[in-house]
Amino acid sequence: MKGSPSVAQMFTHIHYVRLVLVFEDPPEFAGDVPNEEWVDERDPDRIAQILNDSTKTVRDAVKSRVETGRDMNLHYDHPILLLQHMLWHEGYHHGQMKLALKAAGCRMTNDVAGPITWRIWMRKKSAGPTQCAPS
Repeated sequence: MKGSPSVAQMFTHIHYVRLVLVFEDPPEFAGDVPNEEWVDERDPDRIAQILNDSTKTVRDAVKSRVETGRDMNLHYDHPILLLQHMLWHEGYHHGQMKLALKAAGCRMTNDVAGPITWRIWMRKKSAGPTQCAPS
């Protein structure tokens, strides 16, 4: 939709927010924060890579703070609250992405979206890739 971020921009925003929150709270894990927040990255493999990288950064930061009993520096009373915030934030954008794809004529039914999104939390094996279902 005009004036709204693209799906790619939402993914790069998610990556950016993850790294900013790590930079602000357990900065010893931060590394480099991207200069831009809403990048229109066209390479899906690059998007997957940066999301995997920021996932590892968050995991390592939270794991370390939980194991050492250290509080977060700025925002959260407990390291797990960082994960709670990210789940809410990323779930919000997941809904926006699904709506954007639907508006672009690339609807994704729950039968398609479920195994690669929310159902990941409900089973031990990861789901494989999927393709857009035409309208």
